[in-house]
Amino acid sequence: MELSKSITHKNGRQRKPMVSNSDMWARESKLEVEDDEETLLPNSGRVDGQAKVSNGIKGELGNVALLLFLYVLQGIPLGLAGSIPLIMQSKSVSYKDQAYFSFVFWPFSLKLLWAPLVDSLYLQRFGRRKSWLVPTQYLLGLFMLYLSFTVDSMLQTDGQRGPDVITLTAVFFMLAFLAATQDIAVDGWALTMLSRENVGYASTCNSVGQTAGYFLGNVLFLALESADFCNKYLRFEPQEQGIVTLSDFLFFWGTVFMVSTTLVAVLKKENSKHLHTKKKPKEETQGVMETYKLLLSIIKMPTVFTFCALLLTAKIGFSAADAVTGLKLMEAGVPKEQLALLAVPMVPLQILLPLVISKYTAGPRPLDVFYKAFPFRLLIGLEYALLVWWTPSVRQEEGFPLYYYAVVLLSYALHQVALYSMYVACMAFHAKVSDPVIGGTYMTLLNTVTNLGGNWPSTLALWLVDPLTSKECQGASGQTCGSVEEAELCVREGGACVTALDGYYVESVVCVLIGLCWWIFFGKKIKRLQEESPSSWHCRVTK
Repeated sequence: MELSKSITHKNGRQRKPMVSNSDMWARESKLEVEDDEETLLPNSGRVDGQAKVSNGIKGELGNVALLLFLYVLQGIPLGLAGSIPLIMQSKSVSYKDQAYFSFVFWPFSLKLLWAPLVDSLYLQRFGRRKSWLVPTQYLLGLFMLYLSFTVDSMLQTDGQRGPDVITLTAVFFMLAFLAATQDIAVDGWALTMLSRENVGYASTCNSVGQTAGYFLGNVLFLALESADFCNKYLRFEPQEQGIVTLSDFLFFWGTVFMVSTTLVAVLKKENSKHLHTKKKPKEETQGVMETYKLLLSIIKMPTVFTFCALLLTAKIGFSAADAVTGLKLMEAGVPKEQLALLAVPMVPLQILLPLVISKYTAGPRPLDVFYKAFPFRLLIGLEYALLVWWTPSVRQEEGFPLYYYAVVLLSYALHQVALYSMYVACMAFHAKVSDPVIGGTYMTLLNTVTNLGGNWPSTLALWLVDPLTSKECQGASGQTCGSVEEAELCVREGGACVTALDGYYVESVVCVLIGLCWWIFFGKKIKRLQEESPSSWHCRVTK
């Protein structure tokens, strides 16, 4: 159930934990080079022969603040993209249209395909990272300004004409693609913007910044855009619209992107902290083709190929619950802003869960946790289906009672425990088997496959809801509701199309059965991969 995307990313459309799995190969290889440099140059920490005094983080608060701001900007378009399906659902679009729009969430899972280009091609005089950061952020700003004038017409429902889903998908796909490219550039820049002793703060900036940006673009926007929420909590006199509109929000952040990017381009210099040192930090300059050949050689290894095949199919059983449940709750009358706000109390749990679960995945068999959590997550999928079935009977004239939201929150919390158990176990295994010589490239590949294993089942699950739904025409004899034209004819004849069997329930049962079969036949196989020797995971291609 996707109450919010503020926990994935690494939303993946499935709201997986938002952990950056971007240009990691560049990150690790650069750190290895810097470690080697420090060993070979024992005096590299001196400036003009004088010992360099460590000032801790205080001397780099400006750089940390800039990184945090850049990651916040990155989260804004992702949050907005996450709010569009809820807005479209309120306009009664088909689930096939929702499936089209779900492709918007694929770029962050596919950025490994163009990350080597971002890392290798640049203008040296302008800066390795700014060569990509500045153009992508300008394009993000321009896209948002363009959308601020056109998004209302794209979402407008005019008679028989619904929202322009294809155009919305194309524009927001480009926003997500640019945000993913910006993420690659910022991740790389963080390694040279911060000193070696403070480079660990980069991941904190990434996590906090992306989450904050997503919260602003999704949860806060949906709350302030809702007339009901604003009239109930923020106004003395009710009005027909919320405090902000989607157009206003896009225009504001489009302007912020343009102004801030200009300031970064003019005022911020790359590697400025090293201008007075004899040695500048070395960055990895592996060629584009070498990187792609390395990725191909990793995939060809039997153990990696088997693991990737299992990762690509493991989440089929969860797809209906993860991709469709939130939209079905909206269809049953739950306000979209309430669904978004329910994610707020989950933040402390999402911070604590990885810390607790990591104690059980730190040993030699982390995938045992993955295997044990799998059936519990399948059962939660069935519980989600019961929750959707129960929702209409709880609805009251003034909305839903407090105990209903408590049940939804508890269901979501249980889902998070199962989800994080599988996620942390998977990440721990990635770190365990990755070849240390090419660890960054290796882990990025496995993370990409993991994300894709969640993306394609979610898109397919959305696509199949309508075909699996059975409707019948009541009040007009001899009419059916098998297609849009037949449904319109039923209404013209004085009848109404009533759902006899909701495809969501069919999907929920089928997905759980598929997931159960996967767990029985392939679950033990994924556990046995832990028994493979370390050499079977090591790539023999030299770097």
